[in-house]
Amino acid sequence: MAGPKNEDPGKGDTETGTITKTRPKTKRPSLYRVLLLNDDYTPMEFVILVLQDVFNKSREDAMQIMLHVHQKGVGECGIYPYEVAETKVTRVMDTARKNQHPLQCVMEKQ
Repeated sequence: MAGPKNEDPGKGDTETGTITKTRPKTKRPSLYRVLLLNDDYTPMEFVILVLQDVFNKSREDAMQIMLHVHQKGVGECGIYPYEVAETKVTRVMDTARKNQHPLQCVMEKQ
């Protein structure tokens, strides 16, 4: 059953209320671990330089990561959003290739 109609279109048409914007919940981007893989041919000094250049590690941190990779076979260089991780992997691989080293770098979802 319909309520009484307001015959005068100029009166009673105003409603008051609060307009609230609902913002969609933004999900945090997935993070990816960037890993260096050990090989028997890439010089340790080259790995240290790559860690300093690509990952902005101090010489001491780069040395520790390099030794970890050397002893354990794999080591984490950092954790980044997908695009950043992908860029770092590409930079490592390009630098290794240009210097004729078989150094491998991969990324995996955390």
